[in-house]
Amino acid sequence: MGRRSTKRPYGAEHVELDLDRATGSRRSESAPDGEWVVQHVRGSDRGYRCPGCDQVVTPGTAHVVAWRTDGLFGEALDDRRHWHSSCWQARARRGPTRR
Repeated sequence: MGRRSTKRPYGAEHVELDLDRATGSRRSESAPDGEWVVQHVRGSDRGYRCPGCDQVVTPGTAHVVAWRTDGLFGEALDDRRHWHSSCWQARARRGPTRR
């Protein structure tokens, strides 16, 4: 018979699930320009072109990755874009996004 794990004894209190961590910080947002899945990331190993300001999101910079949820068959995930956090927040004031 195997040994009992000591990592979480049977008498230990249950730890609540951290939904933010479990979902990878993804959340749904509804805006005039559509339904979006939005994920905040701490940084990446490469640069990306922000569709909001057309400038580069430099490697290691915290930013937002967003994609529309209204695409057919999941192709919207292929259209995900990396935005500066401030550009993502300001997009509603500028009007429809460029694709």
